[in-house]
Amino acid sequence: AVVINFEMKGDAIGKFGDFTGKHIGDQLTITLDRKVISSATINSQINGPGIITGQFTQSQAQAIVTVLQYGALPLSLQIASEETVGATLGYDSIIKSVIAGAIGLSIVVLFMILYYRLPGLLADLALVLYAIFTLAVFKIFGFTLTLAGIAGFILSIGMAVDANVLIFERVKEELRAGRMLSSAIDIGWKRAWPSIRDSNISTLITCAVLFYFGSNFGASIIVGFATNLFLGVLVSMFTAIVVTRTFLNVLVPTGVVNHPALFGLPAGSIASASLARRNSTV
Repeated sequence: AVVINFEMKGDAIGKFGDFTGKHIGDQLTITLDRKVISSATINSQINGPGIITGQFTQSQAQAIVTVLQYGALPLSLQIASEETVGATLGYDSIIKSVIAGAIGLSIVVLFMILYYRLPGLLADLALVLYAIFTLAVFKIFGFTLTLAGIAGFILSIGMAVDANVLIFERVKEELRAGRMLSSAIDIGWKRAWPSIRDSNISTLITCAVLFYFGSNFGASIIVGFATNLFLGVLVSMFTAIVVTRTFLNVLVPTGVVNHPALFGLPAGSIASASLARRNSTV
């Protein structure tokens, strides 16, 4: 059985002995902040070391010991400063965060178009669909878009862009190697998928850990960040792997994209020759 040993010090020894001697058979209650922590019957006068017995678990006994050791410290809360933050300030912060995110997204969109040309444009369209899908999920499930949630949302956009960059670089490598466009797209996607999968899974695991600790320690900001990032990563994987690839697969058979410049490759490159061979064969 688990027992708790305790001992008074100094003048408290005599006072506690007199008290317990007068109240044998009565209940001695241990409280902290007016909340009962433990209640035990006084069986005899205690003039020295004493023990508390009962049906304790190890964790319950440790909680009582902690209260006995630290619960009586002469500490009280005092207001050091007080400030009232109006709703306008919080709203203004959210608006500024949204504007900052829009500026960053615009820069990313411009970079993708300038560097990756047609695939970059299609990826940007996929990002627009990603934003619509994600905000729809937030609306359906009633998630509040706080400052931390906006940060998680913007970070998930970065994850989506990163996935597209990996895919397009693989596709360009296959085009430089002389593969036909349709074959380069299929092989590029397959080779980029392991890296995309691993990076996104590691992010999802991190989100789960943040959500767990945020929920158990009352950190609602962390919970909001983890939740929005988790959902954003799932949607970004869908748009990067499915939507962008579908756009390319729809355009390739039409022949309107069979030009190396549309993929950011110079004329006369190996990829250009492969496309020419394909056109001559057809």
